[in-house]
Amino acid sequence: MFELSLLCRQDQVETLSDALEALDALSVSVEDADAQTDAEQALFGEPGMPPPQDGWQRSRLSALYASEALAKNALGLLQVQDFFADCKTLALREVPEQDWVRLTQSQFAPVDITPEFWIVPTWHEPPAQARVIIRLDPGLAFGTGTHPTTRMCLRWIARHGQVGASLAANRLGRVLDYGCGSGILAIAAAKHGATDIDAVDIDTAAVQSTVQNAQANQVRLHTGLPDIVTGSYQTVLANILATPLKLLAPLLWSRLAPAGSLVLAGILERQADELKEAYTPYCQLDISDQEDGWILMTATR
Repeated sequence: MFELSLLCRQDQVETLSDALEALDALSVSVEDADAQTDAEQALFGEPGMPPPQDGWQRSRLSALYASEALAKNALGLLQVQDFFADCKTLALREVPEQDWVRLTQSQFAPVDITPEFWIVPTWHEPPAQARVIIRLDPGLAFGTGTHPTTRMCLRWIARHGQVGASLAANRLGRVLDYGCGSGILAIAAAKHGATDIDAVDIDTAAVQSTVQNAQANQVRLHTGLPDIVTGSYQTVLANILATPLKLLAPLLWSRLAPAGSLVLAGILERQADELKEAYTPYCQLDISDQEDGWILMTATR
């Protein structure tokens, strides 16, 4: 494997990336050429807000090639193009073979939700103190237990559920996980006593991820697109984002049973008032948890 590294301006990144891919690059990555220096620039703004800029003033493009000959051929063809003007070749080097799977896995460790409730990747041993464990590997769908919004929802489930409870004693009741992502909230509800759980998402990849994760954790869920939702629920969970949560207010509230709990996440602290306003016709939303600028809002019917 050989890596070709180029230095270019922001306005050249897209054209060069497309050209490298057309010239048989296995992958192309872009990073701030001034990273780890005083000239480093932050690129991403707050969640839900547009980035402050489209890219870095100086970008480093790294393209991987299967052979040195392919990398040299690509560089030669690029150097005679008009759009290559002012670009610089930083390096053409051999990349040592690595166990990329093991390297990726090393970035994900067990996550503690409570002292007894843990999210544990399949390649890790559970901590000795863990009574409730969800086995979950990072995938395409959102929800691995590391984001504050997911952690707050999981904490709420742990506080309100009962491990090993009988159906009659189950405090979560019938559960709807709307926008299930990886299925982590629905699985957590099952682990904490719920036995009738609908997990739905508009993304078919998320639905498939939820099915696989439920099987891996040996829990039973009803999983599918939102059209499988029927009847009312004692607990309605929705960890999405503020805008869709506002639009979904009538639907989510209509599915909540008397004395049921509505649990909403994906909300920034500064968005609390607009969520309260959106749900005013139905209920009074309160902030019940917060972490790193995110809040959990809940209501009881």
